[in-house]
Amino acid sequence: MYSQWQKDPTSVHKSWDICFQGVENGAKPGQVYNRPPTLDPEYVDSIIKDTLNVQSLIRAYQIRGHSIAKLDPLGILDADLDSEYPKELKMSTYNLEKDLDKEFQIPSSTYIGGGAKKLPLREIIKRLQDAYCGHIGVEYMFINDPLKVDWLKQQFEEPDKIKFSGAEKRYLLDRLIRSTQFEKFLAKKWPSEKRFGLEGCEVLIPAMKTIIDCCSDDGVDYFAIGMPHRGRLNVLANVCRKPLEKILCQFDPDIEAADEGSGDVKYHLGMCHERVNRVNNKTIKLAVVANPSHLEAVNSVVMGKVRSEQQKRGDREGNTAMCILLHGDAAFSGQGVVYEDMHMSELPAYTIHGTINLVVNNQIGFTTDPRVSRSSPYCTDVAKVVNCPIIHVNADDPECVVYACMVASKWRKKFKTDIVIDLVCYRRNGHNENDNPKFTQPIMYNRIEKTPTVLTKYAEKLINDGTITQQEYEKALDSYERVLEESHKLSKAEIATSPKDWIDSPWDEFFEKKGDKDVLHYPSTGITDDKLKHILTHCSTPPSDIRIHTGVKRILAARQELADKRMVDWAGGEFLAFGSLLMEGIHVRLSGQDVERGTFSHRHHVLHDQFIDKKFRVPLTTLSKDQAKYTVCNSSLSEFGILGFELGFSMNDPNGLVLWEAQFGDFANTAQCMIDQFISSGQNKWVRQNGIVMLLPHGYEGMGPEHSSARLERYLQSCSDDEDVFPTEDNDHFLIEQLHQINWFVCNFTTPANLFHALRRQILLPFRKPLIIMSPKSLLRSPDARSPFDDFIGDSYLQRAIPETGVAAENPDQVKKLIFCSGKIYYELLSQRKSRSLDESIAICRIEQISPFPYDLVKEEILKYPNAQLCWTQEEHKNMGAWQYVRPRMRTVLRKIDKIEEDISYAGRAVSASTAAGSKQRHKQELASLYKMAMML
Repeated sequence: MYSQWQKDPTSVHKSWDICFQGVENGAKPGQVYNRPPTLDPEYVDSIIKDTLNVQSLIRAYQIRGHSIAKLDPLGILDADLDSEYPKELKMSTYNLEKDLDKEFQIPSSTYIGGGAKKLPLREIIKRLQDAYCGHIGVEYMFINDPLKVDWLKQQFEEPDKIKFSGAEKRYLLDRLIRSTQFEKFLAKKWPSEKRFGLEGCEVLIPAMKTIIDCCSDDGVDYFAIGMPHRGRLNVLANVCRKPLEKILCQFDPDIEAADEGSGDVKYHLGMCHERVNRVNNKTIKLAVVANPSHLEAVNSVVMGKVRSEQQKRGDREGNTAMCILLHGDAAFSGQGVVYEDMHMSELPAYTIHGTINLVVNNQIGFTTDPRVSRSSPYCTDVAKVVNCPIIHVNADDPECVVYACMVASKWRKKFKTDIVIDLVCYRRNGHNENDNPKFTQPIMYNRIEKTPTVLTKYAEKLINDGTITQQEYEKALDSYERVLEESHKLSKAEIATSPKDWIDSPWDEFFEKKGDKDVLHYPSTGITDDKLKHILTHCSTPPSDIRIHTGVKRILAARQELADKRMVDWAGGEFLAFGSLLMEGIHVRLSGQDVERGTFSHRHHVLHDQFIDKKFRVPLTTLSKDQAKYTVCNSSLSEFGILGFELGFSMNDPNGLVLWEAQFGDFANTAQCMIDQFISSGQNKWVRQNGIVMLLPHGYEGMGPEHSSARLERYLQSCSDDEDVFPTEDNDHFLIEQLHQINWFVCNFTTPANLFHALRRQILLPFRKPLIIMSPKSLLRSPDARSPFDDFIGDSYLQRAIPETGVAAENPDQVKKLIFCSGKIYYELLSQRKSRSLDESIAICRIEQISPFPYDLVKEEILKYPNAQLCWTQEEHKNMGAWQYVRPRMRTVLRKIDKIEEDISYAGRAVSASTAAGSKQRHKQELASLYKMAMML
């Protein structure tokens, strides 16, 4: 090394250079090495401590900076309901006040440096405040994925991130003009009309349009939108571009609907509109889904609709179809279905690969102050349960709002998970335009009266910085005013409106394929003998490549043994219905809690390997090479959200059989909103048919009030048929017409064959109606509840009522009593009749399809037994079950056959507040009494 140094001193380390120079200068041994000065330990500790404090300060801003962000446009409320300045954001916490001008190393955990390696502390703090404490406050540090956290840091921490060109600012201003002036025009023309205007959050329109622009640039061309009332008309006009005259004509008090549909069209019904996105000239389809007044209920419906659309397109990653959901602040934190939907967002059978959620944060719920309407700091905190980033933004800063929407769009594209944008705004008017908010919020509304609109403030900003002139601004206002006035003139020519203009899920292709002959034709629902055998054999044969449970093997073997006798059990009937439709190209989707196995361990559509995790087989997916997709999925423990999801799936595509099964029928109670607002009244209110099937386990087996009744009476009470009208029998098409005219079908079957035909009829009918099935429990394995092959094949149909076929039918004149019943009670009555030797005296007729009521078949049965007294028997209590529905319709039949003086008696349990007895002993006593009444002559 010394020789090398002699040739080139720079070729060795500086320390050796100094050493060798000393040797050359005659330094003695021990004098060559000069010990460097020792650093003061206290000085070193101070540097380390200050550096760590700076890093802690940076992290504090990343975690808590949103708490001091300037989010409230009114400047009177803290968005997180906390006016305290967080201790961890104070300089005094870290004793750094004296070091503001001192430079510190920029840690790798932040992007605020913008390329600089060191910055003065004063500049570090400024950049942190710009990133986290301005008009945007972001929450993301709770996310447990470091890649996502780092990505979000980069989006918000890089300096000068929010930059818009003059052209982009003018475009944003134009969108604000349309949003603001639309509301002003409606207020001017119809000052006393409710419209649930957008005043106070006019920025929502450019926000939504930014999301659509960004996502359509990335390939999305289908957007399903779910939203409440507020701003709905503005969204239809300025986001979806529904013709203005179609909207304005709805304010005409004399307008009449030209077709079916009810409710307030203006802010309830939806629409589906295809248009060209003017920003990128791409064709996009926008569907705003019809919504009830029940806030947040529409969310899961929209999600199901998007999932269906993605499946139809073969879009497995959500690249072409997506969901935008709008929420109110009080509803987002207060409605439990939001939590259900959030938890659904990443489940394999329910994910739609990311929803962009926009919360219109009025900072008030009708008249309720947020400080008494939620326990969490923000209304959006529920989203944290699924690691969803939340961007809070002052809605009076349009550029910050647009930037937040751009980030959200990029997030969805990259990570395919949910994100929330909290638009902190205000509501300039009350809950509606006729409401006086000063009754309850005087301070807030005094401030609102003095607050200029976001349009006024943004226009002033652009005029001051020279982006536009005052004259250009006024010209833009006048231009859109002329558009509105012209549309108003055109709206007066709209003397009638068709609610078909407001359909959110058009089925044009479906109805085009159904001609007049199809509409009047009642379809045969039978299949061939070969297909029946193939399906049963395939689904009863254990797969050779997995080791299934011995108990499941026995179930499969028993099913095959039954098939060898040309008989089918309940599970077999379901297999045949699903399998035959799948082989005919019809997608089948079965969802609900524990549906793969079945709550009562009867179904076993998914066969699990007993030794290898996640190894399983689904026989119905391998029936044939060209079959349709079969989806069977255990759901989360949710009824409200999941039923809504399946409803949305069904609404989007009429060419699929979609079923939701309750674990027990009475558990559907928690989804009552979906049933009442969407399913029973869907066609009448929202002008949209749907064919969803609800399987509701029902039956009194002594299991107590929580597991007995699916509340059959509630579904029958909602039926839209007239109890006093006997259908016209001389019309060859009365069967199909009766089905077409009612709102849904309600059935309580006793045979697997009827289940099979009912499910196939759902698809083969030329229209769609919901089907409610009181599915059995004990009958699933009952040897009596079997159907022969002949009931499934050839020209066979659903038996709406099954007449007496025993000894009593051979001597009808000798029959003293004719019992009508529905469901499993039939088999119990059959046993009782036999044990009491009353086979010749009592006839029993089963009503399988309770609604629409089989008037013609009931009439035939009554006429067949001229000397019989009539009786209705049910296992439910007298104020429940089918009795209240059946009785007036029976009387209508009696009037038809001129037996007005006759009536039908009741045999069953007495009235009760509870659906069933809580003790086995009481249950047995009630049954004994029921049997005695029914068998009494």
